[in-house]
Amino acid sequence: MKTINWGIIGAGDVAEVKSGPAFNKVENSKLVAVMRRNATKAKDFAERHNVPFWYTSIEDLLENPEINAVYIATPPSTHLEIAKKCLQAKKFVYLEKPITLNYTEAKELKAFVSKNDTVVVAHYRRQLPAFLKVKELIDSNAIGKISFADITILQSKENKIITKTEANWRLNPKISGGGYFNDIAPHQIDLLLYYFGEIETAKGFAKSSQNNGVHELVNGIIDFKNGIQFRGIWNFNASEKDTKDVCKIYGEKGTITFSFYDEKVVLSTNEKEEIFDFENPVNIQKPMIVATVNYFLGKGKNPCDLENGVTVMKVIDAFTK
Repeated sequence: MKTINWGIIGAGDVAEVKSGPAFNKVENSKLVAVMRRNATKAKDFAERHNVPFWYTSIEDLLENPEINAVYIATPPSTHLEIAKKCLQAKKFVYLEKPITLNYTEAKELKAFVSKNDTVVVAHYRRQLPAFLKVKELIDSNAIGKISFADITILQSKENKIITKTEANWRLNPKISGGGYFNDIAPHQIDLLLYYFGEIETAKGFAKSSQNNGVHELVNGIIDFKNGIQFRGIWNFNASEKDTKDVCKIYGEKGTITFSFYDEKVVLSTNEKEEIFDFENPVNIQKPMIVATVNYFLGKGKNPCDLENGVTVMKVIDAFTK
């Protein structure tokens, strides 16, 4: 293979700007086809983005011999079934988060995948400049030995950090797995794994005011095998004036502070305070897609393998079940 020819299954809001256009902007990568159940919307996406083929059937897309990789951008309730079909068809898979509805499904997917890992999880923040800077500061011992990390995500019901859709499926647990928490927390938990390594124990508590499985308040703690501890709280019922989005990592020499929806990193030690500003690409998944294409072509390592996605689902279930 010299080129990764992509098919997108689920060319909706996420694929419109965040990811879709990037497949044609990456070297050795080409967007060949899109699939949506709604023919009008599938055709419209294909025409606007200059995609040669469009389909209303997963099977039809997978039968296209040009396609050797598939981006699964449907809601989580369909991820397991679609991923299996793609893998059976011998396609590489770039899988949106959360990878499945729950940890049980995640384990089933892991068992289905062959030894040759052909799945990359779209935890794209791993490849964005601000989060790479955090990793660099940690690895360079900028704040000395790290003791713990703290995440506070406070959002009102009118939050602006989560993609809105016509049907608002994110608030239907049968489709999303558990509300806004399940939608955004995979990114945050995955970065913790990226920064701190393997987990010893994860525990938590969750509240659903309507007893419908939509977790509006989630409180979680993690004990990492290297001794670093974590505590986090996610509240999607906060007042507008109290909205907050911050992660702070504490070390013996100082702190690293950053946001998940901003592009700034602050290093604060006894000697100095430094602020690092970054700018994300318009198609925010592009850096991750670059790394994914290189991996599929055998030119690099997996930027986020399925095992990481499974661990993220295990932590999410530990926090909410």
